[in-house]
Amino acid sequence: MAEEHNEYDISDEDLRAALREIRTYVDVTEEDLRKIYAIALRHAKQRMSSGTPVRDVMSKNVVSVKGDSDIYEVSRLLSENRVSGLPVVDEENRVIGVLSEADLLHMAGIEKGHSFRDIFKHLLGEPFPKHRAGSRVRDIMTSPAITTTPGADIREVAVMLDEKRIKRLPVVDENNKLIGIISRGDIIRVLAK
Repeated sequence: MAEEHNEYDISDEDLRAALREIRTYVDVTEEDLRKIYAIALRHAKQRMSSGTPVRDVMSKNVVSVKGDSDIYEVSRLLSENRVSGLPVVDEENRVIGVLSEADLLHMAGIEKGHSFRDIFKHLLGEPFPKHRAGSRVRDIMTSPAITTTPGADIREVAVMLDEKRIKRLPVVDENNKLIGIISRGDIIRVLAK
């Protein structure tokens, strides 16, 4: 079998876990070793990714906005920074909400949950009956914001992102002050290593 170099170190526990999973007497052939190696490598990846805290993968350079920011200026910020949402903070940098593209669309009269077809019809002139009023972020932001902490495990965050159907979470310290942001892309990059 050709020697494969991998950044994951296989521990004795990984090998024992792999042997337990096979549940048969192993006559060590090349094929058996490949199976053991593949299973042990999977266990090693799980072991190494299980303890990855948010602080190790979060982005620390976060674009945020204040509640009194103009929504048209914020729309430009979203576009320029190529993000679909921003944390909203108060004067002490505490997270008070989140503003997303969906919130902006909702303000324009496009209800959350509409399909692409509904949005397309709206662009062609069909009105949506309900919309939010206001020209400031605080008028249309989603509040309270769902946040996480720097010590949280990225697997827990991944589950939360999936369950809540959101793309990113502000990371806050013990005083609810913004210190970073973690996205689905950040988590995927770590798991793909």
